[in-house]
Amino acid sequence: MEHHDEEGSVMTAAEVHESTEVERIESWRREELERAGYSVAAAKQLARRHDVDLHLAVELVGRGCPHDVALQILL
Repeated sequence: MEHHDEEGSVMTAAEVHESTEVERIESWRREELERAGYSVAAAKQLARRHDVDLHLAVELVGRGCPHDVALQILL
């Protein structure tokens, strides 16, 4: 079975593995952010941003920072 990227190009096995790994990581990050109280949309947005420190994102809201303010700080 061939796998294709977003542009429709055939992906190598290594690219498929890397893509799948990135998806797993982003899914885990999203779940952690939702568990911390972020909305689904905000969690998805933050999870995709690998430059955003997950621990800081969770810590901010854990210390009482409103989610919208935390998003402004993180993004």
